[in-house]
Amino acid sequence: MLSSLYVQGQGPLRRLNAGCKLGLLAVAGATLFFIHSPWLLGLAFVLAAAVYFTVGLPPREALMRIRLTLYSLLFLMVLNLIFLPLAEVQILTLRFLALVFAAAAVTATTPLDAMMDVVNRIMRPFEKLGFVRQGDAGLTVGLCVRFVPEILARHHALVEAHKARGLKVRPLTLLGPLIILTLKQADDVAAAIDARGLRGAQAISISSQPNERHTRP
Repeated sequence: MLSSLYVQGQGPLRRLNAGCKLGLLAVAGATLFFIHSPWLLGLAFVLAAAVYFTVGLPPREALMRIRLTLYSLLFLMVLNLIFLPLAEVQILTLRFLALVFAAAAVTATTPLDAMMDVVNRIMRPFEKLGFVRQGDAGLTVGLCVRFVPEILARHHALVEAHKARGLKVRPLTLLGPLIILTLKQADDVAAAIDARGLRGAQAISISSQPNERHTRP
């Protein structure tokens, strides 16, 4: 089971601080939506994929980490082919592929706590204006990222359970149980957060397993 999306290792991307990487990702994402050349978008996709596959993961594991996102993108591509011209679908697909691989490279080379600290710093001015509590914003982002490996592990467990029972694995038969289990886990985590009064905290570490059982004191 994956415990984190972060991968230990060395490399130029790891030497950048979390704020710089998230800022570059935001700029790259905004820039891609102003590019309409398939050749340039294809080049961006190749570069993003090259960076991701050099973070220190075996190619198979690297693809397994983002397979659900790639499946979703494939579904959207097929759906868009019904309503949009092929050239436009190609542009949209390349754009999102580049974003997916770039974001996966950032999350694989950036500790979760560091990303949460960046979000907290960004939200600090908005907290002073009374719009949001920075601790809540950092916690929300951290939980979203932290749940990804848990959902992947749960999906793998459901696939293995189907195979063990001799059932044919179909995406639609897995979707219902996966959603129910994920919502149940989210409810458990929310109860644990409320029980410990963590909402609004300035610094929160959620590097432990989110599916760990918690009870109210």
